[in-house]
Parts: sequence; structure tokens; C-alpha cells
Amino acid sequence: MRPSHLTDTRFADLGLHPTLLQGLDRLGYTHCTPIQAATLPRALRGEDLAGQAQTGTGKSAAFLLATMHHLLTNPRKPGDDAKQPRAIMLAPTRELAVQIHKDAEALGAHTGLRLVVCYGGAGYEIQRANIEAGVDILIGTPGRLIDYLKQGTYHLKQIEVLVLDEADRMFDLGFIADIRYLIRKMPEAAKRKNYLFSATLSHRVLELAYEHMNNPQKIEIEPEQVTADKVRQAMIHVANDEKMPLLVGLLRGKKPERTLVFINTKREAEDVERGLQANGYNARVLSGDVSQGTRLRLLEEFKDGKLPVLVATDVAARGLHIPGVDMVINYDLPQDPEDYVHRIGRTARAGASGDAISMCCETWVYSLPEIEKYIGAKIPMLEGGHDLIAADYIAVERARHRHHGGPGRGGPRRGGGRPGGGRPRGRR
Repeated sequence: MRPSHLTDTRFADLGLHPTLLQGLDRLGYTHCTPIQAATLPRALRGEDLAGQAQTGTGKSAAFLLATMHHLLTNPRKPGDDAKQPRAIMLAPTRELAVQIHKDAEALGAHTGLRLVVCYGGAGYEIQRANIEAGVDILIGTPGRLIDYLKQGTYHLKQIEVLVLDEADRMFDLGFIADIRYLIRKMPEAAKRKNYLFSATLSHRVLELAYEHMNNPQKIEIEPEQVTADKVRQAMIHVANDEKMPLLVGLLRGKKPERTLVFINTKREAEDVERGLQANGYNARVLSGDVSQGTRLRLLEEFKDGKLPVLVATDVAARGLHIPGVDMVINYDLPQDPEDYVHRIGRTARAGASGDAISMCCETWVYSLPEIEKYIGAKIPMLEGGHDLIAADYIAVERARHRHHGGPGRGGPRRGGGRPGGGRPRGRR
């Protein structure tokens, strides 16, 4: 029986190149997701696309199949340099670039297309050598791509397909000037295919699309539903010093196989990592300061089930395809409502279901009204939530507080008469 998250549209009926159908067949993919069914026929007709869909709905496969089909059915022009890229795919984060490359390798296993990924933080000489050896599809983050471009490692004069993934995140991370710089080095919009995908098609994203694309077709899948319908959301009001005992209790009571715990600051993430390890849980931190090699290893261990708990800052909230995440726990409520949506979107992917539990503590509870307004719904209370607080939780004294003369865990709270010490002073 066809899974409920798929459409009646079959990949075999779209006219895709035979080698792509081989790759899809090997992966067991027969039917399109809604975003794929809506975009692929248009892309195969030669139209530019500006697509919006919920996270985890197959956007990357849509633009990868469209790009590869174009390259396979349109040979290089006579006289072109065979080593230069014909397609470029821009991603806002290293993790997303790596994931796109991995998906491209799987889908394009029988195509013979040369794929290269490049990103900052690791493998500088290796990545440059890979580009110099010849590439058809170049995938990467803007900074590293511009670095190699300015060195003359490659050029963009033969680009036939441009893909911008997570365009809204490009704005958030300040990459738009870099994107425009790269686009100016390519053939004009009418001479290439352009595919933009984003979790939200805001005014600024659409302005980018209409400025640098060729009359893109705007495609929105379930835009009225902000959060995935199979995410079981719940929240619990909790005191700051009850958060770690509750986290341990949630893991004991729910017994998830794979859990993502989101924290707002790297420093707090390290405290949570120590607390979980002290209570017998194999947990590691994924943050912006973790080296690229370690980051990729942690993600692989988490995906493979060797690492049951990953404690992450918002560096992991977008663009990561991690199958089988049973539970997302917002140890801290995010300050940006969109981050809430992307965090909980790490579970209930590809038609599965999952739990997203948010702790509304004294420090971050002020984000709750904006989050509920953004998603258009009240987050239900976690039934029996306080009963899950672990009475035998093993506390870990926070050395950094002792060093600075402040209280340890369980000590007196800051802020005079009101617990929590007032409203947070912004993202740290």
C-alpha cells in the first residue's frame, strides 16, 4: 500500500532519464511527495521554480532530479571546458551541503555525473583538488565557493542550472551579498535553469527569485499548515532547576531510540551534555564550535543509532535529513518562532510520526506567545509531565558558576524576588 505522505504521481511516468529511474528504483522510491509531484513536471518542461514546502518533504530530491535530468539530456556545448561545473547548488550550512551531496550520490549513482562538495572548516586542499579534477555539479556554501572562484580554481561561465536551497536561511545568515556576487559571474538568468527552494517564501525571498530568475513558477505545498501534522507537540512549565531532572525523566519514561535536545547557547549545551552523561546517557554536543570532522562523525553516529542523544544548538535545526528521530526536546524555547518550526521538523519526517516536547522555563518562557501565534495554535500541556521529573537525578555542579562566584545548580536563583532573574538579554 502506498504510504499516506506520497501522491499518486509515479517517478516512472514523468519522463525522467533512465539512469535516474535506476537510482530511484535502487533506493525504493516509486511515488512522488507533494512537492516533487508539483515541481518536477514543471522543471522537466523547462520552467524556473520557487518552491515552498514543509521541512522533510523531499525538496532536495526534487531539485536534484530536475538538475541531473537537464544535464543528462543536454550535452555540453562544443568547445566548452569539460572540467568546469555545469550546475551549482548553494546551501547556507556545511551540514546541508554535505547532505545534498550525499543525496546526489545516491540518486545519481548510475549517471556518471561528477559531484563535488565544498565547505569551510575542513579539507581545503582536497576540495580544491576535487574541483580541479573536473566537476559537473558543484555543491557548497557561499564562502568557500567564492574563495575557490577568486583563486581561479573554477569559473561559472558554463553554469546551466542554479539551485538555491533554504533561501530564507541565506538571508538569516547574511549570505545574500555573496549569492548575488556568484550570480553575477554566471550566464544571465534566461540562459540557465533556476530552482529556488525555501521553507518560507517571504517577500525578500520572492524578490530574490524574481530578480535573478526567469519568470519562476511559485509553488507552495500546504503553506497554511506551518508545522507537520504528525508531530505530537506538547509543552510543560518548569522551574530552571527542574529542567535537567525533567530531561532525564523524559528519556527514562518515553524511552526514545534517537533524541535531539535543542539548547539556545553552546555553554548551556555543554552543561546538559555533562548532566546526561552523569546520569548514564551517551550524549554529545553539536554546536558551531565543533570541528567539521567531529560534527560529521557525530551526525553519522546519531543517524546510525550509535549515539542516542544529540544535544544541539540551532546549527542543527535546518537542512539536516536525520531519519528516525523519535523525539525532539526543546530544553530551551527558541527566541525565533521559525526556529521552533524547524527544530520540531527534525522528527516526523517522510510520513513518520514523532514527539516534540518543549520546556517553558523561567528564562525562555517569554517566547511562547510568539511561537503559538506563528504556528496558529496553542501547544497542549504534557499530560502528567511533572510526574516525570527524576527524583534520583544525579546533579552535576557547574564549575563555571563556581569560578565566577555564582550559584551552582540548585543554589539560590538570581533576580531578587522573582525566579529566573528577568527577561533574557538576547541570543548568546
